[in-house]
Amino acid sequence: MAGKVVIYTDGACRGNPGPGGWGALLIFGEQEKELYGGERETTNNRMELRAAIEALGALTKTCEIELYTDSVYVKNGIQAWMKKWKTNNWKTANKKPVKNRDLWEALDDLSFQHRISWHWVKGHAGDPGNERADALANRGIDQAD
Repeated sequence: MAGKVVIYTDGACRGNPGPGGWGALLIFGEQEKELYGGERETTNNRMELRAAIEALGALTKTCEIELYTDSVYVKNGIQAWMKKWKTNNWKTANKKPVKNRDLWEALDDLSFQHRISWHWVKGHAGDPGNERADALANRGIDQAD
């Protein structure tokens, strides 16, 4: 297993739905990599998921990861809800189809390739990694417009 990687992810939307962006900051020792992208018509939740997917997909080796997100949706989905969704054939407790299933499945596949500790951080509260991920997500929106 490669070394420890710290990842900060964020998604943003101007309107929800509307133009959206995702951003990720990957830190490995002294090295940093910034990733971002966007879509013309999307939702904030989709961009939060894309940020984590793109960050994990950029890794070329199996890693130990500390992943920080300001999305309770992403953190709870991966840690608390996904197992039950899969058991229930991707249906919620209310028997409705899970929203963003395509992205949840992609995130699930990528998460098995690494040892990930998921952390929630309060957004827009001065955490330097989260602020940088937010700036990258907004750059992604600008690119998508």
